[in-house]
Amino acid sequence: MPSASHATLTTPVTPEFVRGALELEETPDGLLPHRLPAWARAQCADGQLAMAESQPSGVRLVLRTSATVVELETVPTKRVYAGAPPRPEGLYDLLVDGRPAGQASATGGNTVTIDMSTGSAEMSSGPAGAVRFDGLPGTDKTVEIWLPYNEITALVALRTDAPVEPAPASGRRTWLHHGSSISHGSDAASPTTIWPALAAAAGDVDLVNLGFGGSALLDPFVARTMRDASADLISLKIGINLVNADLMRLRALGPALHGFLDTIRDGHPDTPLLVVSPILCPMHEDTPGPTAFDFSRLAEGKLGFIASGDPEERAEGKLTLNAVREELERVVQARAKEDPNLAYLDGRALYGEADHAELPLPDGLHPDAAAHRLIGERFAAHAFAADGPFGSGN
Repeated sequence: MPSASHATLTTPVTPEFVRGALELEETPDGLLPHRLPAWARAQCADGQLAMAESQPSGVRLVLRTSATVVELETVPTKRVYAGAPPRPEGLYDLLVDGRPAGQASATGGNTVTIDMSTGSAEMSSGPAGAVRFDGLPGTDKTVEIWLPYNEITALVALRTDAPVEPAPASGRRTWLHHGSSISHGSDAASPTTIWPALAAAAGDVDLVNLGFGGSALLDPFVARTMRDASADLISLKIGINLVNADLMRLRALGPALHGFLDTIRDGHPDTPLLVVSPILCPMHEDTPGPTAFDFSRLAEGKLGFIASGDPEERAEGKLTLNAVREELERVVQARAKEDPNLAYLDGRALYGEADHAELPLPDGLHPDAAAHRLIGERFAAHAFAADGPFGSGN
């Protein structure tokens, strides 16, 4: 097996290598991928969104090379939750000509320690780290390095034993997706096995993932970002965060969704657009938010969530998942009379009651790795079917 000394060529990571990010920021640590542009980030001071959009879910480096050794130097930012067991290390997935060829985690980097009882966060700085893949075929090939969906990652340099160059455009359609932490990746096994990445691979499309943990809230700046982004296919998975945050009442939801869709249509008037309602989440089906941490589980060293609202409050317009689904379907059906490229999908078709019995949500809120695979397979089978909303005829 080649030694690290064989990786003697150093190539700075430049924007031409990066796919799936909407903006790249030059920082002292390296090139930082963002999934929202600076103007959009400036319109929201929420720390949760700032963390989520800079975690590079769906972002990957794509290069052509005959190298047998590829190292990527990065500065990761890892999360530690006070009182909880260590989170799994963020994984980098390697694909060679589209096929899985390795996984690795980066050492070093920064650490953010989060106290969920107070909401405080403390940052400590650390050195750059690297991931290394060796034993690769010495033929000319396309290499993809998918970045961890759950670690902010500054990109420094590639080190290889043969020259590298950015891969040419794939020619595939671009799928622009927006959703919650479930679309972001929590708690999938790796970056290529989050459900949107699995669906994109099955549909042979290029993914731009705007899944933001805790932050699929119908924000106008996200709609304007999607309006301005290049896309051949668009989807929105909306609902769980509206309930989590207890953000709005039923009176506001319909107009907010109309406005979000209006803005997207300003830039993509005829693009296939699929609105997906929440997957099953038993604690919030008929109980409003806000969602709270289950501190009894935290005391046991586990992460868990509970619904803190009162089911009786639905009469006052508080949102539950069933209320959200009804309103999303109503709005989409009304608009589809004039917009034949707009479609609706009930999220329970991706993960429903029978699935929850077999694959329960470990923390009460997020699907596990097996459920991510199930959701990705079902979304692809529906959306990318010949007669589906993202079928080849669209």
